[in-house]
Amino acid sequence: MTEPTRTEPTGFDGNQPQPPDLWARNATESEARKAASAAPGWERELLEKLVLGTLAEQRAARRWRNFWRFGWLVLIVLVGWAVVSRDIASPAKSAPHTAVVDVKGEIAAGAEASAEFVVAAMRSAFEDSGSQAVVLLINSPGGSPVQAGMINDEIVRLKAKYNKPVYAVVEETCASAAYYIAAAADDIFVDKASIVGSIGVLMDGFGFTGTMEKLGVERRLLTAGENKGFLDPFSPQSPTQRGYAQQMLDQIHQQFIAAVKKGRGERLKATPETFSGLFWTGQQAVEMGLADQFGSLDYVAREIVKAEDVIDYTRRDNVAERLARKFGATFGETVLRGMRAAPVLR
Repeated sequence: MTEPTRTEPTGFDGNQPQPPDLWARNATESEARKAASAAPGWERELLEKLVLGTLAEQRAARRWRNFWRFGWLVLIVLVGWAVVSRDIASPAKSAPHTAVVDVKGEIAAGAEASAEFVVAAMRSAFEDSGSQAVVLLINSPGGSPVQAGMINDEIVRLKAKYNKPVYAVVEETCASAAYYIAAAADDIFVDKASIVGSIGVLMDGFGFTGTMEKLGVERRLLTAGENKGFLDPFSPQSPTQRGYAQQMLDQIHQQFIAAVKKGRGERLKATPETFSGLFWTGQQAVEMGLADQFGSLDYVAREIVKAEDVIDYTRRDNVAERLARKFGATFGETVLRGMRAAPVLR
């Protein structure tokens, strides 16, 4: 019989045979590598990585929770400080002085020239036994007839209750709702170049019905009540609805006119243009009886009130209150306010 041929291990080049001891050593190293890859150590390493990752996520979440807790704590402290500081900083009973309340910017709910803020400041000024008179320092183009009417009524009430004079001092502008307020003052002081008047009411908006037809856009508005879509900018306005709106504006206009006539009395030299919505310079306003004389805040305090020391009672938001309102504000408030239709004195 022929003996089986023994095949010797070959080298890496496949030509030269390897010695038996080298072949055995390579086989041993391969088996060792396989055994090392199957060793239980890799599981422990993987578990360690998972645990460390979980701990890192928990630390990050804890840091964010602490951050927000600290932020709310700071906000609460600031609001509390605002309330306390206002009580401390409010003028107490003091030496004779002229009290000043600013009426600046748009006269509207939520604004610095709102009835809420202006009335609160006026009450503080009247209640202070040291205030000899209250000066309304006005620089406003107008705003809400409701807010202006509330301030006008409160001026009349406070004057009668405390028996103190109220003067309106106009800076650049005192128009529409601002003049509605000024009319309740005992005297109105202006600069010769101030803008005064605009005794009228308007309700403005836009109509897009023609544009929508050209674009092929259909307005689908469902209402319960035939006038519920009144003043919708995407729907046509009927003559009846227009007449209703005009009647409402005329009524508010008459309320405005009555307040001006009551406040100005015989000093007013009314003409057909006086209540037409036109406005005039301070010099013209004095000639027409819409204002009394020229004068600044310092002039009124020194020459009219005879109390040169001026104390500002204006109610203003501080940083804490602005932050609180910002946190509590609802999204889209500005857009909704812009789309809302309401009478405006301008």
